[in-house]
Amino acid sequence: MGIVELLLIAVGLSMDALAVSVASGALIRELRIKHALKIGLFFGGFQALMPFIGWLCGVRLKAYISGVDHWIAFIILAFIGGKMIYEAFELKEDTCRKADPCDTRLLFVLAVATSIDALAVGLSFSLLGMTILMPVLVIGAVTFAISFAGVYAGNRFGHLFENKIEIAGGVILIAIGLKILIEHLMGG
Repeated sequence: MGIVELLLIAVGLSMDALAVSVASGALIRELRIKHALKIGLFFGGFQALMPFIGWLCGVRLKAYISGVDHWIAFIILAFIGGKMIYEAFELKEDTCRKADPCDTRLLFVLAVATSIDALAVGLSFSLLGMTILMPVLVIGAVTFAISFAGVYAGNRFGHLFENKIEIAGGVILIAIGLKILIEHLMGG
């Protein structure tokens, strides 16, 4: 997998974190750089940690599923992408209006929730025989940067683009899953 595909995966995975960052930025009345840094570090950190955990699990399972690993990678990416697209069309209640978007416990929960997809992607990386250091660094850095910028965008523009962001991320992940499947089925 090349750097372009890795960057696209990182961008796709970061879309949930971006949507939450935009919503968080919309809730912060007097935005300071420390707010954007804290949110970016939580989301970027967990997006980096989860693929590593998934990769470790996959390394242990690889011997048992190596004949169908490309199908598993495709199914995981297609499922995650489809879930992101579906969730973009769901009606969402704004239940967090009174919550502090910079509360450490809330950020922990949100960071874990938005990075579960990255755990599955890490599993598919191990099944494809990829090393994990570069993906972890790229996914974490891209998510940090996108989340950091998302806080500022949310503070300025609110929820204007939230659903479109999730749809784009889902389409990217499905496309990469298809590419992996087609490459393996075509023999190269």
